[in-house]
Amino acid sequence: MNLEGILIHIGNSEFLIHQSIVIWLGILAVVGILLVWAGSRIRKADPTTEPRGVVLVFEVLAGLVKGVIGGNLNEKTWKYLPFMGTVMLCMVISNLAGLLGLQPPTSNLSVNATLSLMMVFLIHGTDIKLHGVKGKLKAWCEPLPFLFPLNVIGDLAFPLSLTLRLFGNMLGGTIIVTLLYGMIESMMPYTVVAFAVTPILHMYFDVFTAFMQTYIFFTLASFFLSEAQ
Repeated sequence: MNLEGILIHIGNSEFLIHQSIVIWLGILAVVGILLVWAGSRIRKADPTTEPRGVVLVFEVLAGLVKGVIGGNLNEKTWKYLPFMGTVMLCMVISNLAGLLGLQPPTSNLSVNATLSLMMVFLIHGTDIKLHGVKGKLKAWCEPLPFLFPLNVIGDLAFPLSLTLRLFGNMLGGTIIVTLLYGMIESMMPYTVVAFAVTPILHMYFDVFTAFMQTYIFFTLASFFLSEAQ
């Protein structure tokens, strides 16, 4: 293992698992274990008493997720909340990885493409499940049959838009902060005072952007999912 990731040797071939993907897999493992543990605590909790500790924390998290997707999904919110809430939690932690000096996994195009494809499969899978293949083809032909190619292109543009929006914002913030620290280091000790403004930059590029991009991603995904109902 090196700073770029994990190098795997298979025969005469070498495969590099990038650092961002290793971090993403680590986040998935930690969040999965945490949710299983929290779920066991919630099942054992007394519903007649006021929630405390872990139960309270996850009730608040569930409320936050509901606030993001509930406006679009309405009565269907609780059906999709476990899946979307889990992915949302992983994405927020991933976006905040820059605060630890790590490359946010969401600044990797392949990670973002995978997340977008998950949403596409969920949306179109739900659409076909509810309306059938004929219903899906009919929807692509509305309001007029000759618009079929444009409707298909519109559906293909959605995952591309989600991917590039998240990728551009997260990678852009990482690059800007890295360049700033590089400039400060190259001009030391004259730029030591510049460290006073770096917390403000981290608040925007690492914290504000982390939550905002997650909010936008799942607001758009839940909107298109509601259209498929």
